[in-house]
Amino acid sequence: MLKKLVFCLLAFALCFTVNAQETKEEIQKKQQQLLQEISALNNTLSQIKKNKKQSLTQLALVQRKIAARQELVNNINRDLRRLDDNIYQNQLEIYRYKKELDTLKDKYAKSLVFAYKNRSNYDYLNFLFSATTFNDAVKRVAYLKSYGRYRETQVDNIVKTQHLLTGQIQTLNSNKAEKNNSLKEQSKQLIVLSDDKKEKDQVVQELKGQEKDIAAQLKEKEKTRQKLAQALQAVIRREIEAARKKELDRLAKLKKDEEERKKQAQQNTATPPANDNATVKTTPKNDNTAITGSVALPKSNRVYSPFESTTEETSVSINFENGRGRLPWPADQGIVSTHFGPYQIPDTKLKGDMPGIEISLPLGSNIKAVADGVVSAIFDLGTGQTVVIRHGKYFTTYNNLSTTSVEKGQQVKAGKVVGRATAGFNGEGQILFLVSNEKGTNLNPESWLKPR
Repeated sequence: MLKKLVFCLLAFALCFTVNAQETKEEIQKKQQQLLQEISALNNTLSQIKKNKKQSLTQLALVQRKIAARQELVNNINRDLRRLDDNIYQNQLEIYRYKKELDTLKDKYAKSLVFAYKNRSNYDYLNFLFSATTFNDAVKRVAYLKSYGRYRETQVDNIVKTQHLLTGQIQTLNSNKAEKNNSLKEQSKQLIVLSDDKKEKDQVVQELKGQEKDIAAQLKEKEKTRQKLAQALQAVIRREIEAARKKELDRLAKLKKDEEERKKQAQQNTATPPANDNATVKTTPKNDNTAITGSVALPKSNRVYSPFESTTEETSVSINFENGRGRLPWPADQGIVSTHFGPYQIPDTKLKGDMPGIEISLPLGSNIKAVADGVVSAIFDLGTGQTVVIRHGKYFTTYNNLSTTSVEKGQQVKAGKVVGRATAGFNGEGQILFLVSNEKGTNLNPESWLKPR
């Protein structure tokens, strides 16, 4: 029973240590990722600071750095809570081992006292020869042997428990030392976080002095976005018209083929009529029934779209939808300088509404398709070229490119380079990336792209 108790305590300590180690590795991995991101942000900031004027991109970088630094501090706090839990558990285990060790020592001391009182050979022989039968004498010999083994087991258990106690104390000291290091790192990051916030305040203050210039930039950007919205709507309308015409042509061909089949059947009077079950339905699709080839597919819960007239086209849309939250980014590097939706520049009255996301990145960076699709349009709004790719009933738009490397109507795969990034209004590399549906409604691109 005693061995079983010691084994259970050892197993519990081992399992707890393994689970804590896994959590520790996850926390440390996240810390390394955040430190790498902060380092990359600092490198980008050092490049942008060469520009004499502060920019909105610089503000976005500083804000992201503050968010990453705050996340790092929170991560360290989680690590400290983990260490506190470990220390508490270690203290409990040490208390249990000490209590168990005291019990073992007490029992062993009593057995030694008993052995001392009955140490003479006369007492031993008297105990044996006082047996009334031979079987009773054999049992007494077995008892004396087992009692000797029991004392040996007691010593063995005391030694094992002492080793466990020593190991637990070492683990406790290690956790305390690790906690001290984490506290030092926390203090260091809090000081740097304070400096980051001061840097942000400085950037905001300098941007306020450039408010007129920035307002003019935002006005020009808004004009460009309006042109882009109009151009995108025109592209979608053309695509819808082309899809509907293609569907009508396909239905007309099916109807013509059906009429030819019936005519041929009537002329060949000697041949039995064709099986009516093979008749192809040519009724226009107003009931959400997808027609492919010569087989009418059953209804589905999907809302009818002109871009999903066949199962092949529908599968393209579904594949794009299934990639939500896991699509690759259009650029290997860069940072989102303006997020989707309404925004306001801190401490100013300047506001805007972003239809997609602006990504600041090095000039000439490769811009890639985020999913399989077909190039719907390529046009130039005067500030840079734009590529629009259709993915079933969804569209992705890559705006502000210096050059393009695809052609209209070309089938592209995810990761295909569609062009290179050109400069924004401040001379820094910048692109505008949009995700839209067949109604022209802009969707938040960051909810479709995989987390960075």
